[in-house]
Amino acid sequence: MQEDFLHYLWKLKKFEVSNLLTTNSQPVTITSVGTHNHNTGPDFFNAQITIDDQLWAGNVEIHIKSSDWFVHNHEVDTNYDNVILHVVWEHDTAIFRKDNTQIPTLQLKNYVSKTALNNYHKLFNSKQTWINCQNTVAEVSPFTINNWLERLFFERLERKAKDIEAILETANNNWEAVLFKLLTKNFGLKVNSDAFFSLANSFDFSVVRKQQNNLQSLEALFYGQANMLEDDVQEAYYIALQKEYAFLKQKFRIENTSVSPFQFFRLRPPNFPTIRLSQLANLYHVHQSLFSKVITLDSLEDIYNLFSVSTSTFWETHYTFDKVSKTSKKKITKAFIDLLLINTIIPLKFCYAKQQGKSIDDSIIKLMEQLKPEKNSIVDKFKTLKVSSKSALQSQAVIQLKNNYCDKNYCLKCAIGNDILTNS
Repeated sequence: MQEDFLHYLWKLKKFEVSNLLTTNSQPVTITSVGTHNHNTGPDFFNAQITIDDQLWAGNVEIHIKSSDWFVHNHEVDTNYDNVILHVVWEHDTAIFRKDNTQIPTLQLKNYVSKTALNNYHKLFNSKQTWINCQNTVAEVSPFTINNWLERLFFERLERKAKDIEAILETANNNWEAVLFKLLTKNFGLKVNSDAFFSLANSFDFSVVRKQQNNLQSLEALFYGQANMLEDDVQEAYYIALQKEYAFLKQKFRIENTSVSPFQFFRLRPPNFPTIRLSQLANLYHVHQSLFSKVITLDSLEDIYNLFSVSTSTFWETHYTFDKVSKTSKKKITKAFIDLLLINTIIPLKFCYAKQQGKSIDDSIIKLMEQLKPEKNSIVDKFKTLKVSSKSALQSQAVIQLKNNYCDKNYCLKCAIGNDILTNS
C-alpha cells in the first residue's frame, strides 16, 4: 500500500462517501476534499468537512497508519496545527493536538471496495512486465485512451516549449536564430543531434544571415565548423571551401573548438553529416526569412514544398569529400520533413503562439494527424498491447506515456490507470 493510492482515493472520492464515521463513531460528511498539496505541509489544504454536525474548514493529512503522524514528527510541526481530519488506511493510535483535543480520524479501509483494492494490487504487483497495466490495458475503452493520448501529446509539447524558451533566452529573443539552432540539431538526427547542435551554437546566427546569398560560403562555414576541412583532399570544390572558410573564420573571428565530433558509422549514406549540412546550407540559401514562412504556413503540402531542397551539385556524385559515388539527386524526403515537423516546426509554432498569447491547438492537431506514426520500439510494443498509434500525434503521446508515467509508476496520475482501478 502506498500513500499515493490513499491520496488518489481521497482526491477523487473513490470510496463509499455515505455513512462515513470517524474511529470514535462521529458521522462525517465531505463538502470539499480540499486542494492537493505537493509541497511540504498537510496533504490537502482548505477542505470543508462536517464532523458530528459541526462544519470544519482546514487541512487534511493522510497516512498509511495513524502512528505515522509521530514517525514524521508532525506533533512538533506547527504546519499541522490546522489539521481537521486525519485520514488513514489503518487506525492504530489516537492523535492529539497541542491542547490535548483529539484529531478526528477516518479509517479508509472500511469504505474502499474490494474491487478497487484488488485492481490496485494487480496493477502495482505486476512483476517482470514492460508496463504495470500490460495485461489489462486492452480492456480500456478506445475513447478513454484516445482522449488521454491527446492530452499527453500537448503535455509533451509543453515540455518541448520550455526547452525552446531556454534557447530563446540564450539567443536574445531572436526567433530566427532559435529556428536555426533547432533545425540544425534535428538535421543531425539522433546519432549526430548533439554535434549538429554544438555546431549551431559555435557562431552567431548573424553570420548565416550575412552569407545567405552565397551557397558555397554557407557550406564552407558549416563544414569548417564541423572540422571537415582539415584533410589534404585534392578536389577543387574542397580546396575552394578551405579558402572560403579561412576567410570567414578571420572575418567573423569564429572558433570551432567547442564543436563535438560527427559520426558516420552505422548511418545510411543519405544521412551522412556531409549530405545533411549541404541540404541545410541550401535551405538557408533559398529561403532568406525562413522563420516567418514556417510560422505562417499551415498546409502540410506547403511545408513540404518549403523544405523540398537538395544538396549542391558536388554532392550529387559524392557522399564524402574523397570518394565518387553513383549520380543521384539528394533531395530532402517527405519522411525527413515529417521528422522536422514533429521535432522542430510544430513545437516552435506552438511555443511562438504561446508567447503571443494565442492558441493554435486545432491547427496543430490537424497537422499531426496527417503525419504517419513514428517507428520505434515504444510505438511497436504498445501496438502489441492493442494501443496502436494511427498518427504522429499518438506516437508522440505513447512516448510521453511510457517515459513519464509507465516508467515512473505514475499509474494513479494516468487516465488509463484510473480506468483500470475503477473497472468493476
